[in-house]
Amino acid sequence: MRIRAGYEIAYDCPAPTPMLLMLNVRPERRPDLETPDTIYSQPNVDVTHYRDLFGNTCSRIIAPAGRLTLSADFVIRDSGLPDPLAVGAEQHPVESLPHEAMTFLLPSRYCEMEHLNDLAWKLFGQVEPGWSRVQAILDYAHARIRFGYEHARPTKTAFEAHEERQGVCRDYAHLAITLCRCMNIPARYCTGYLGDIGVAPSPNPMDFSAWFQVYLGGAWHTVDARHNKPRIGRTLMAIGRDATDVALITNFGPATLAGFTVITEAIEESSGRTQPGLFVREAAGGATQGM
Repeated sequence: MRIRAGYEIAYDCPAPTPMLLMLNVRPERRPDLETPDTIYSQPNVDVTHYRDLFGNTCSRIIAPAGRLTLSADFVIRDSGLPDPLAVGAEQHPVESLPHEAMTFLLPSRYCEMEHLNDLAWKLFGQVEPGWSRVQAILDYAHARIRFGYEHARPTKTAFEAHEERQGVCRDYAHLAITLCRCMNIPARYCTGYLGDIGVAPSPNPMDFSAWFQVYLGGAWHTVDARHNKPRIGRTLMAIGRDATDVALITNFGPATLAGFTVITEAIEESSGRTQPGLFVREAAGGATQGM
């Protein structure tokens, strides 16, 4: 399968403003790119790249005063298969976990385990450790939160999403990640592209998506509390402890989001056309610190 993906994001800056971008696909997906996921800017600005502590590709720019538009439009190959289910994968005792997984057992900014630890053990303590426990957590988070863009709030934590019972994809992920960590299952936050491939088209405008990965049976496995079912065509951009670590754009000074468009669509092999089309969401204003 071939997928067209990309974005167009515009900012208005009253003065030159440094920005940190996390808009490229993860390095492990780069071999799948048919065309480069180059970050274009209008007006043209210098871009420098580096890898962060989690292996994500980061870019640094200085946005000039006035309107800055960032964009990309690329094609990536995908297996076309739904997310594999790790049914039967075993949960590792904490003392047997690899060192690199330990970070993803700890509390983080949006995943405040101290407020949910007792609830987690009450709900899932008697569930068989491993995949069955993860699935129980997914089911709970999926049922607990009602989705709606109007419920988005950049400061909302896992506990707040649990109590308010509403949110967006990042809130489903934060809640499920926190519950997994409370149960000693390493869990890390993911952001990337996820189009309506193999499912009925959503009436909601296209956006970047959040899901997460759990460490079971010696490997990381993709799971999704919002949709709670395998999906086709995920394109991973970044991983971290929570949304703090994978903010798509961080501006170090005043900047107003002026436009936001995301593309994720399958390419029809017979015609070369894409489907189902371009989704656009115009920004209401405000600075984007993370999606």
